[in-house]
Amino acid sequence: MVDLTALFSEFGQSIWLDNLSRAHLNDGSLSARIAQGVRGLTSNPTIFAKAIQGSTDYDNQFDALIAADVAPVDAYWHMVIDDIQAACDAFAPLYESSDAVDGYVSVEVAPELSRDTTGTLSAARELHERVDRANVMIKIPATVEGLPAISAMIAEGRSVNVTLIFSPERHQAVMEAYISGLEQLANDSDADLSRVASVASFFISRVDTEVDYRLGDSDTDLCGTAAIAQGRLAYTNFLDAFSGPRWEALTARGARVQRPLWASTGTKNPAYSDVLYVDELIGPLTVNTVPEATLDAFLDHGSSARTVDRDLDETLAVLNRLSEANIDLDAVAEKLESEGLASFEASFDEVIAALVEKAS
Repeated sequence: MVDLTALFSEFGQSIWLDNLSRAHLNDGSLSARIAQGVRGLTSNPTIFAKAIQGSTDYDNQFDALIAADVAPVDAYWHMVIDDIQAACDAFAPLYESSDAVDGYVSVEVAPELSRDTTGTLSAARELHERVDRANVMIKIPATVEGLPAISAMIAEGRSVNVTLIFSPERHQAVMEAYISGLEQLANDSDADLSRVASVASFFISRVDTEVDYRLGDSDTDLCGTAAIAQGRLAYTNFLDAFSGPRWEALTARGARVQRPLWASTGTKNPAYSDVLYVDELIGPLTVNTVPEATLDAFLDHGSSARTVDRDLDETLAVLNRLSEANIDLDAVAEKLESEGLASFEASFDEVIAALVEKAS
C-alpha cells in the first residue's frame, strides 16, 4: 500500500483530494482522508452541483436562506462558502505545520466569467474575502482573459489555483502571470511573498481521450501517451521558469514556486491502468489532485517512484511522433478548454435552476 506521507517526504509530491461535500465534512470522511496523508483539496462547479443535488444535506440551510429572502443563486454561494470554510479549517493544522506548503482548499469563480477579465478579478477578490481563510486558493481558468486577473490576484497577495490548462504553451503563460504578479507584489517592501501560493492545474486524462479519438485505428501504440508526455514537458518548462536571476531575486524575498498540479487524473479509458496518471507523474514540487476512486486505487496498488522527469528524450520523441501523425495538440487544447468551460458552466446553471425550482 502506498504511504502518502512517505510519497511527500521521499519524492516531494503532495496528493490532494478532488472532491468535497457537506457529507464529507459531517461524517468524518474528510478528516479520515487527511489522516491518510491527503494534503489539500480541490473543488469545482460540477463537484458542488453533484453534492447539492445529490443529497438532502443542504436542505435545511437552503430553506432558511430562502425564508430570509436570499435569492437562490446567492444561497448557492452561501452553502459553497460554508463548505469551503469548514474544509479550510480541517486543513488548517497541516497548513501551519507545513509552513504554508500544503493544506489548501480551492474554490472556483463563477464559470460564466471565464472570458471576462474584469468580472473574474472582481469575483475572485470577493470570493477570497468572503471565505476569509489563509489557506484558501481561488480557482481562475487559464483562459487568455483569465491571465491578467491571475497576475493581479497574485500582486495583491492572494493565493490562486489556475485551472483548465491543456497545453505546455498555456502553462508557460500561466507561470509568467504568476511571476509577474509576484514582481508587482515585491514592489511593496513590507509584503510577505512566502505567504502567497499558487498551483498550475494541468489537465491530463482528457488529453488522451481526445488524442486517442483523433488517432483512430492508426498509430495505436501512440494511444495513451500524449497526456503524460505533455505533463512531463510541462514539468521541464516549470524547472526552467523557476530558475535563474529573475526568479532568484524573488526567492530572496521568500517567494515560492507555482507548483504544477496534475488534474483530471482519473483514468477514463478502462484499457489503461486506473492509476496511470498518478504513477507516471510523480516528482518534486508537484501536486496530484485525485478523485476518491483514484485515490483508493493508488493507495491500494499504486507505485512510489520518481517518474515525472524520466527520459526526456523519449517524451520529446512521443510528441514528435504525434506531430508526424497529424495530431495538432494546439487544436486539442483549444477544444478541451472550450469543453471544460462549457461543462462547468452547464453544471453551475443546472444546480442554480434546480435551486430556483426548489425555492418556488
